[in-house]
Amino acid sequence: MSEPQAADQLALTGERTVPGIPAENYWFRRHEVAYEYILRRCAGRDVLEAGSGEGYGASMIAQAARSVTCVDYDEQAVAHTRRAYPELTVHQGNLIDLPIDDNSVDTIVNFQVVEHLWDQSEFVRECHRVLRGSGELFMSTPNRITFSPGRDTPLNPFHTRELSASDLTELLSDDGFDIVAMLGVYHGARLQELDAKWGGSIIDAQIDRALAGEPWPDELVDDVAGITVADFDIHRSTDADIDASLDLLAVAARY
Repeated sequence: MSEPQAADQLALTGERTVPGIPAENYWFRRHEVAYEYILRRCAGRDVLEAGSGEGYGASMIAQAARSVTCVDYDEQAVAHTRRAYPELTVHQGNLIDLPIDDNSVDTIVNFQVVEHLWDQSEFVRECHRVLRGSGELFMSTPNRITFSPGRDTPLNPFHTRELSASDLTELLSDDGFDIVAMLGVYHGARLQELDAKWGGSIIDAQIDRALAGEPWPDELVDDVAGITVADFDIHRSTDADIDASLDLLAVAARY
């Protein structure tokens, strides 16, 4: 994947992350690790990314897949993706009314999007419609239990409904999918060291300063800019406490 040049970067909105911005690097790598994890399972397949945002993830998938089609609601994001990643087919459209034919793709990727949708069940039914046979759906979302702890309503004003692992399992199971695996994204050893260094949480170190309008110290900038996908771990729910994960990653098969 080649990162777009600064002049062609899509503006941050609070809803999506983009590559090439040092202060955004923690969130970018935390999202990127999920794409890296699924690449092998996308090999040789016709893939739809539903809610493709900036387009970097779909571009990663295109290195392995037979074809990659993107759908995003935001016209600015669609125009940017077409410019920055010409290898992709990109449509502007609503995720609960996908502009995609029935039974036309093998795999759907929906990362860090479902928590923004008002009608999550209708979107899952649309995924079932456009998938072929026993096609796969990969869905990631912030874990409600750790992202908005102790709350039923999201802290993030851009989120409509956040999900726990049990919520996500129910959503997918009720609308035509079997859960193949429920996985979680966690801080690996190096990020755990950075958590300890920054008072218990490198996430809070970033957010607290942003909310206070304070500049970051150079050391925090350097630590955040140096984070890579290798600093995150992905574990199955059978091997780790899924409720302690940062993000959830569901692998589901259409039935």
